[in-house]
Amino acid sequence: MSSAAACIFCKIVKGDIPSFKLFESDKILAFLDINPLSRGHALVIPKHHGAKLTEIPDDQLSEILPVVKKLVVATGAENYNVLQNNGLIAHQEVDHVHFHMIPKPNEKEGMSIEWPQQKTDMDGLKMLFAEIKAKM
Repeated sequence: MSSAAACIFCKIVKGDIPSFKLFESDKILAFLDINPLSRGHALVIPKHHGAKLTEIPDDQLSEILPVVKKLVVATGAENYNVLQNNGLIAHQEVDHVHFHMIPKPNEKEGMSIEWPQQKTDMDGLKMLFAEIKAKM
């Protein structure tokens, strides 16, 4: 896990690294991705440093989806993906929580996804449901 001092997104928040800021509040920052998958690909990040979603206080997360929605409207994206990865094997490249808003204008641009579905064991699914529901 990277420290806030070494984190590229924390440096962007502090203004040490320039960015194309689209929105900023006391809790979050939205800016264009410098390695976009498509035109309008943007990132929305909490200013609070944390590598995974569970490390970010709820009040720091409350503005994120409304800003993602504003980005969708501002870019005119009719088709788009909202992506948030947690951990290296889940394809997280920067150890600071960030949400991608990725317009999908056609089959070639934007995000490509594989969805390797698994067969469901209904008895196992019922047990899993009970286990997770009890912790909610």
